[in-house]
Amino acid sequence: MEVNVHEAKTHLSRLLRRVAAGEEITISRAGVPVAKLIAAVPTGASRPMGMDRSRIWIADDFDARDPELEALFYAPIDLDPPPKTPASAKKSAKRKRA
Repeated sequence: MEVNVHEAKTHLSRLLRRVAAGEEITISRAGVPVAKLIAAVPTGASRPMGMDRSRIWIADDFDARDPELEALFYAPIDLDPPPKTPASAKKSAKRKRA
């Protein structure tokens, strides 16, 4: 079945009932098909709980504090640029001359 956009907006509930019954409906704008209403496919059965019980484990200390990791997050931020070394000073001097 093919309907125009106005008819689809006006009769959406009726069209959805037809789609649920298995019909495909094409929505057209100015005679050009732009969308297709089709029934949603139900997802498969849910997976049973515990199916990966022997494959996955969590260490007893998974939530223990890690000082090295915390230092990366909470270390003070140095906003000053690093001091120039003689080698980098020579490179920047060459760039200024060029």
